[in-house]
Amino acid sequence: MLLHIIIKLLNYGLIEHYKSIANSVSLPIILYNVPSRTGMNILPETCLELSKIDNIVGIKEASGNISQITKISSLCGDNLFIYSGNDDQIVPILSIGGQGVISVLSNINPSLVLNTVNSFFDGNIKKSCDYQFKSLQIIDALFKETNPIPVKEALNLLGFNFGEPRLPLIKCSESLKNELKNLINIS
Repeated sequence: MLLHIIIKLLNYGLIEHYKSIANSVSLPIILYNVPSRTGMNILPETCLELSKIDNIVGIKEASGNISQITKISSLCGDNLFIYSGNDDQIVPILSIGGQGVISVLSNINPSLVLNTVNSFFDGNIKKSCDYQFKSLQIIDALFKETNPIPVKEALNLLGFNFGEPRLPLIKCSESLKNELKNLINIS
């Protein structure tokens, strides 16, 4: 019971925080629900309250909880666009009303992500699922070490000069670097 009260209070604080930001800018705002990075989960009921603010237009949903995302979609409808924040959940999130993805994979293979989304919206769910399945191995590799270490290494392997991560992050391990080379077909 106490934990439930604490979570409600924290979400009330989020509502006030986002209201303050929304009232100070005219730009469209996308909420960022990545509990593994922020230590905080934006509840569906919180999304509903925030979706009533004109310039809060969407949410990057990376809780990994499909039931929660379904509830957000049900509560908010067209008042809050949902974007998958997890590359391995693009198709499931699109199927419950998602509008797209804010993606890590798209940094190194934008066409694979684009084809996944476009196939879904073109009505070819099987093809969309095939692209989703095709991407799972590289997605797994991109998260074997703390993000953004692997994606920076993959971009370096593709010929972009992204350098090394800043401390406290460290260089990509040699084993993951070799795995990324194989997965992105770099010789």
